[in-house]
Amino acid sequence: MTAPFWKRFLLKTGFAINIGCFVHCVTEYVAEFTMCVGPSMEPTLNTSSNGDVVVTEHVTTRYRYLKSDFFRGDIVIAKCPSNPNTMICKRIAAMGGDMVEKPNGLNSGSEDSHIKIPKGHLWLLGDNSGNSTDSRIYGPVPYGLVRGRVCFKVWPLSEFGRM
Repeated sequence: MTAPFWKRFLLKTGFAINIGCFVHCVTEYVAEFTMCVGPSMEPTLNTSSNGDVVVTEHVTTRYRYLKSDFFRGDIVIAKCPSNPNTMICKRIAAMGGDMVEKPNGLNSGSEDSHIKIPKGHLWLLGDNSGNSTDSRIYGPVPYGLVRGRVCFKVWPLSEFGRM
């Protein structure tokens, strides 16, 4: 009498573990839904209500040798260089080897008014420059901190579409 119960229990538990592993692999290596909150990307991503929900693909960050690289203008999700417990959503303004104008906060003791972005780094800026903590504050961001590239906006439904 107890054998069928344990057999059913183990089968259902194994099925749940398999589903959990599949979901983990998809969200870690393929794509996931991400909620973007905060004013730094307005008006592209509106955060006046609960934030926008976007689809973030991870193939670019995991498999860069596939010729799908980052491009200027792409919106990416990355770990914040100054607080690794939070994620940031910013637009790529410059890439390794590019020259950018030195922000006021980084002018200490140097006559040069430009910064050369090191290879393997990105210069990330928010669309709302007046209310954004971005590379003008913390400098170039290493590729290793980038989690994924924003592909689609899925919420609100009235703004559904490719980014």
